[in-house]
Formats: sequence, C-alpha cells, structure tokens
Amino acid sequence: MYRVFLFSIFVKKIFMKITFYGAAKEVTGSKHLITTGDGKKILLDCGMFQGKGEETDKMNRQMGFDPHEIDYIILSHAHIDHSGLIPYAVKNGFAGMIICTHATRDLCAIMLQDSGRIQEHDTRTFNKKLTRQGLPPAEPIYTAEDAQESMQHFVSIGYNQKFRVTDNVTLTFTDNGHILGSSAINLKIKENDRVINFCYTGDIGRQTNSILKTPQPFPQADVIVTESTYGNRMHDIRKEVNNKLLKVVVDTCVRKKGKLIIPSFSVGRTQEVVYALNQLETQGRLPKVRTFVDSPLSVNATNIYRMHPECFNKDMLQTMEKDPDPFGFNQLIYVQSSEDSKKINDLKEPCIIISSSGMMEAGRVKHHLANNISNPDNTVLIVGYCEPSTLGAKIKRGDKEVSIHGNKYEVKADIVSLEEFSAHGDYAEMIVYLSCQDKKQIRKIFLVHGEEQVLTDYKKTLEENLFSNIVIAEKAVEYEI
Repeated sequence: MYRVFLFSIFVKKIFMKITFYGAAKEVTGSKHLITTGDGKKILLDCGMFQGKGEETDKMNRQMGFDPHEIDYIILSHAHIDHSGLIPYAVKNGFAGMIICTHATRDLCAIMLQDSGRIQEHDTRTFNKKLTRQGLPPAEPIYTAEDAQESMQHFVSIGYNQKFRVTDNVTLTFTDNGHILGSSAINLKIKENDRVINFCYTGDIGRQTNSILKTPQPFPQADVIVTESTYGNRMHDIRKEVNNKLLKVVVDTCVRKKGKLIIPSFSVGRTQEVVYALNQLETQGRLPKVRTFVDSPLSVNATNIYRMHPECFNKDMLQTMEKDPDPFGFNQLIYVQSSEDSKKINDLKEPCIIISSSGMMEAGRVKHHLANNISNPDNTVLIVGYCEPSTLGAKIKRGDKEVSIHGNKYEVKADIVSLEEFSAHGDYAEMIVYLSCQDKKQIRKIFLVHGEEQVLTDYKKTLEENLFSNIVIAEKAVEYEI
C-alpha cells in the first residue's frame, strides 16, 4: 500500500491541450484539435483552405494530423471553410461521429456534394494540363460520392440541448446568428479534479439580422476560442441596406440600362440579398427587371432555409404570415442548368444576376464577370468578405485588369461594396457578443479566423474593453489549457 501511495504522488497529471491547424492568422481552413486529459481527440470544424492559388490543394491534403486518430468532429456551421474537409477526413480513416445542429446537417448534405463535384471538375481541368506536359494525372481531394458517404457519420441535435460526447465531455450548441444552423460550441470537460468550461464561438453573426435571430448569449466559459474576421472594421448601419441596394439597382439597370452582377455565397448571403429584393418588390419600389439566382447550390440552400423557420427572427416570421415565400417574387428566376446560365449572358436587356462564389474564385459568377466586367454600363456589387489573394479582393481594391480563366480583362464596370450584408459581426458587435461573460472568470482567450494585422488590432481593442489573457493562435502550436 505504501508503494502504491508513493507512486500516485509522482504520477504527472495530463492536462487538456488545443492545437490550431487552420484559421490561425488567416480566415480559412478552420480546424482546432482538442486533446483531453484522458486522451480523447475532438476536432472543432474540419474546414478547407480557400483562395491560396496553387498552394491551396497542397494545404488541404496535409491536414497536420492523422484522421484515424480523431474520435469526434464537432461542427460549428456548414460553410466550406469550416466543413469542407470532412469527406477527406472520412476517406482517410476518420470513423467517429460528426456532431452539428439539424440545419447544419441539412446544409452539409448539399454543400459537401457540391464541393466534391468542384474537386472532380477542377481535377479534370488540371489533368488536361498535366497530360500536355507528359505528367501522370492527379486525383481529386475527394469526390461527390465521398461526400455522400461522409454523411453517414453525421449526428444532429437542437440548440440548447445537452449532449454527452464522452463520459467526461458534454456539448451544448448555442445560436450565434451567423448563417442558418450556425452555433457556438460549448463544452463542459471534466479532467482530473477540475471542470473546464470551454467555448468555441464559431463565426459570430450580426446583432441585427433581417432573417436570423440575434446571437444568443453563451454559458460562462473559462477558455474561449473566438473569430476575428472584422476585428478592426465597423459595418455601416444595416437598416439602410435596402435603400442602398435599391440605389445600385436603379443606377445600373434603369439609368445605365446595364447588368448588375452580385457575386454571393450560396448559403447565407444569397438568401439575404434575395430577401432584401423581395421586400423592395413587395413595397412596389423594385424596378421591373429580371433577377436571376444562377447557382444550383443556392437554389437547394434556399429550399433548406424554407425548412428551418425555427432559426428565423420574429420579424421574418411575421413577414411569412403575409408572404409565405420571402425568397421569391414575380421577376425572380432560379437557374439550375448550365445551358440556362449561358443564355443569361446573351440577354441584351438590364437584369440582376446573383451568382456564386462570393470571393469570385469559382463557379458560374466567373463566366458572368468575364462577359460583363469590361462594360462601363454594368456594375459588380460586392456583398461580403474577400480573402486578400482572391479575384474578389483584386476587383474590390480597384485593380484595373484581372485574370479570369487565364484571360486578361479590363475592369471598366462600376465596383460597389455593401458590407452591411456581411454575415460576420464587426468588432463592436463581436465585443457585444462576448460581453455576456464575466471577464474575471475567463482564463484564456484564443483569437482565430483573422488576418495577422486584424488580429493584432482586435486584441488591443479587447484589452481596452477589459478582456485579458488573450493569445493570437499560431498554426500547429500546442497550447496547454
């Protein structure tokens, strides 16, 4: 007995650790790995890197950890920079549960398959180049079939429901108002003789949203991992966004008789823009111009939005009592086939084209830009964040010439930005969200999902607002909690 007691004194306690394999000093590739004291490995998000050019493929194939070793994936929301490598992880050995909200599961069912089709298409195109060079063909990161297979691992739960992940880890999702189904991940982790209350905020939504509920306060945390996308920016007041959108429509489609191109993320942003146009049409203010949503994914995502009114705010629910379909109006046409998409470019009349992707790196919007960006009668309306190396960022910052599908185009169209449509809260809104916490009880705050200068600025602002113990997360560095 004496020997056993003596041995127990000198046994080193193993504490929880967290390692950031993406979204560390950048805004894509969200992957945060928790290793608990009893050895369980829980991955928060499993996102793709995006907008890194030729480097992107290599970064996505080198996850930084062995998927075989991951016990659980907990997903904050369905955007591809947070969910897009799930099929790749499953393909490479992950065999555990993927836990998310009901709406996130429904969105992933269409978004991951769409992502798989993009991988297949891009690989076919790349292989033509390899063949000309006499090199062996490449394999896609994953296929649409791989994405479908990965859905068997999904388990969905509602907001504010306690879910036992392991004997020592309990999960609760709280609504963070970013997109349909998005959530903060709240974990209660029992370890040795202590309990750690942990929160990963995911992407934080706006304090005022036309469709979704305001971000919900989350339980008191000891450790917080939080996003910083707009950590040094303030959005304009959202209540004026419909009037600003109307001004762009009138200026482009009525005064110039041109085309309005709106590159938009298929999930979240597209529904916000369509709903704003629907409101203008209902009020009799929208000019009689045809409006196209040219993205099969956007069409399917909008149908999923219709299935989840539990995520909507009171104003949206009241609107639906009078207008059962807030995502449709007389001049609105949802485009599925590529043939119908091509016909839009043959139109000689003014029109509005909403098409993915929001950063203009892929999808049908690149064809619309190629056909319209050199015409001064047209307008490109940017309605969200563009990673600095993307085509969208180049157009947004005023480059006079851009490359699209390998061809050079002069930028003569008007470029307008309406960041009020952003699904990310600005720094003031993020601080409001975090202020539900007793700051004295927070032991550590990790900042992720932001460019380096933005992170530095946001850290300073948080400290000015009396938050402390703030760490800017470094990629692949292990932190003991």
